[in-house]
Amino acid sequence: MKQNFFAADWEKYLPVPVYAAHPEYEELYKKAWEIAHTRVRDIPGMPQNPYMDESLCDTQVWIWDSCFMAFFCKYAQEVFPGVETLNNFYEVLHNGGSLPQIVPKETEPTWTRATPGVPNNIYIHIADNPPLFAWAEHENALLRGDLKRVKELLYDQRYLQKHYEWIENLTEPQKLPGVFLSTCLIHEENGYKWECGRSGMDNTPRGRTTPKTEKERPNNPDLLWVDVLCQQALSANMIAKLFRLVGDEESAAEWDKKFEEKQELINRLYWDEKDQFYYDIDCNTSDFIKVPTVASFWPLTAGVASKEQAAAMVKHVDNPATFGGLVPFPTLSRSDANFESSGRYWRGAMWLPTAYASLKGLARYGYLKKARGAAVKIFEHMLKTYHEYEPHTIWECYAPDAPTPSVTAKADKTVRPNFCGWSALGPISVYIEYILGFHTVNAFDKVVEWEKPEEVTGEIGLKNLHFGEIVTDIVANGNKITVQSNAPYTLKVNGRAFDIKAGENKIIL
Repeated sequence: MKQNFFAADWEKYLPVPVYAAHPEYEELYKKAWEIAHTRVRDIPGMPQNPYMDESLCDTQVWIWDSCFMAFFCKYAQEVFPGVETLNNFYEVLHNGGSLPQIVPKETEPTWTRATPGVPNNIYIHIADNPPLFAWAEHENALLRGDLKRVKELLYDQRYLQKHYEWIENLTEPQKLPGVFLSTCLIHEENGYKWECGRSGMDNTPRGRTTPKTEKERPNNPDLLWVDVLCQQALSANMIAKLFRLVGDEESAAEWDKKFEEKQELINRLYWDEKDQFYYDIDCNTSDFIKVPTVASFWPLTAGVASKEQAAAMVKHVDNPATFGGLVPFPTLSRSDANFESSGRYWRGAMWLPTAYASLKGLARYGYLKKARGAAVKIFEHMLKTYHEYEPHTIWECYAPDAPTPSVTAKADKTVRPNFCGWSALGPISVYIEYILGFHTVNAFDKVVEWEKPEEVTGEIGLKNLHFGEIVTDIVANGNKITVQSNAPYTLKVNGRAFDIKAGENKIIL
């Protein structure tokens, strides 16, 4: 795969969705790529150039924003340095690297903590952001099919293992070189203490122990957070999968054990059998802190839930009183006293990273039709906001009950526009994987798995899909599928496998 991140003809590398029943979807899909392409940055002195800017500010870079951007950049790796962006974090956190000074833009808002016109050092904003590196690397490896980066990560540099072990060994706050804020994540026997901003859910009411009508940001130092425990389990699971890609079963088994240890802990302490729901817990008493948020879907994303537990969680996706309704996966249950229809950042807004992670969890347990229904609602909510709200763009997060962007935590203005950034996940990855249905692409096994929507009439499919060295078009019209490919692979359609040869292929279901 030849990479040219500043190619003038970058659009030719993009997958091309085909959806005759909804041609209006194309506009938002293209808009997301166009905005995202403006975020490809090249700043002298960065360990990794070019890299993806997260749409927040010039002088800070964020781990979980960057990881989630890799989930849509993977579809055009020749021209979007998604997973490469993670090198900036690896080099600083685990290899003694540093980030350079820059002169911020005069138009940069004051909240960036940068003085316009004055050189400022670029920092990693938070080191103990959600640990998602291994997940992002595995997803990108499946599309790229190149073992070179996998081997470098696992053997030459051990970045993924180092980050997992670093999280495990955090027992007191650390101020790290090149990082703006000190860490606050503390690993204890039964989980991890954390904090709203470090978790990414800035003004979440999680940890609330005083009256349910409390509107202020809670401060509960005794809270153990379910999501970071699941994210560590997910990291162990993905490291095991990466070792299996290179044929190292012995190392994979070691990481399977770490995953299983986290799985047992999560299901023993964080699952409320009575409510049939995952909650955060008190570190002293292990009592449930019953503030239901979208973070409770991370056990599905990580694959730690049993089939029965997953089924109980999935029921909430259709429940308009909790996590269903006009747009699914609001960040706070609609039944909670702190839920706000304006979104108010993490008091009810729909954020693409947590919605996407939740969809991945549904798919992991086989709920592909349920995931598609939720994905359609998410996409159409974004599209309606795009058309009806000015400026016509893609937003940082969305109000859960009206086609508008969310308001900020202070409720004094709308959130950031032109946010691609992780919000491009909706028009790109959610669209490709769950609306069109191309939920699994594996360049190592040379397999594409398509949950073809049976109810759709007219043409539907995906053209110019790149994975490994394969470029393919897959388009169906009713029970007839036409596949064009430059090389052989296996196409699975609703569970049925078909051998695809180089050239044109005709399939009748």
